[in-house]
Amino acid sequence: MVIVLHGGATEVGWLNAARWLPYLVLGLIVGAVVDGRRRLPLMVGTDLAQAALLLTIPLLWWLGVLSLPALMLIVVLTGTAAVVNGAAEMSLLPRLLQRQQLQPAHARVDAADAAASTAGPALGGLLVGAVGAPVAVLLDSLTYLYSAFTLRRIRIDEPAPRTGVTVRHLLHEIIEGVRWVYRSSGLTTIAIATHVWFVGNAIVGVVLAPYVLLTLGLTPFQFGIAGAGGGVGAVAGALATTWLGRRLGTGRTIIACHLVTTGAVVAMALAARGAAWAVPALLLGQALYGLAMGMSNSHEMSYRQLMTPDHLQARTNTTLRSFNRAVAMLTAPVAGVLADTWGNERMLVLAASVFALVAVGLAVTPFRGVRAPV
Repeated sequence: MVIVLHGGATEVGWLNAARWLPYLVLGLIVGAVVDGRRRLPLMVGTDLAQAALLLTIPLLWWLGVLSLPALMLIVVLTGTAAVVNGAAEMSLLPRLLQRQQLQPAHARVDAADAAASTAGPALGGLLVGAVGAPVAVLLDSLTYLYSAFTLRRIRIDEPAPRTGVTVRHLLHEIIEGVRWVYRSSGLTTIAIATHVWFVGNAIVGVVLAPYVLLTLGLTPFQFGIAGAGGGVGAVAGALATTWLGRRLGTGRTIIACHLVTTGAVVAMALAARGAAWAVPALLLGQALYGLAMGMSNSHEMSYRQLMTPDHLQARTNTTLRSFNRAVAMLTAPVAGVLADTWGNERMLVLAASVFALVAVGLAVTPFRGVRAPV
């Protein structure tokens, strides 16, 4: 976007909004639809759709007609396919694995994702520099083709898809999914805590770059090194989390992770206390932030899936994702305005307070004694 179309922050902001729009607009609907379909064919189909959509970007560039509106449309369509794919993926996993295998499986996926997130941006930058952004996107589309063909090798007998679904019936299923999450599932406490966590995470996401580059005066290279520390921490957390969960239990592990997140943001805020502390404190904060995320996610995801019956898996996943992203999108612009008024360092302190509130809120509820059912 920036290199090929010479866009700035505003154009990138529009693209980011287009990326998350399908989660907000279609998330609840997608969950109800996916719960009535076979999950594996949906994953294969949406991988192929994303590959085809990404291929249109270098094609339009080659034809000389690539523009911001066209790119936004492709991003919205790709995001829609990603929403369906994610809902199908999360609801397929409990069909493939035994209950006691879910948390270790999520931990392995988290470790792979963290490693890819650490190495991916650097590799992407090398590709863009070597072959250009359009060709890099072309290569990216091939990864979706590889995923689709790999998924086709999985053999699983899934229930027959529901037929004769009406709009009224679909609306009823959407409402049923929301009621399940926030009333009768036993997931209400962790769901609300996660929504609040996304407030703190959105604040960090908004203020971290200006805090590092403007308040601390560090270079982009130093910022990148600190970010890599977060990726290393996430890998370490994902590798250690199964061992920790067996000793502390699900509830206490998640609470401990939120306390680590609180300490991570405090460390980043302390980076402004002196030039000699800036890089080490920032690196420590990023590493702890990644560590906490790497440890907590697998327990939250597996606990959610273990508590949810098969016919509600997709709706539970997309309902929570939709509300989480709505919280983040509403928080981000407010956080930006407050950062310009109060300062980036104070906003990091506010974010640390939010994470501490989540930890304390969970600790004073029966959730602290939760162990994932097996």
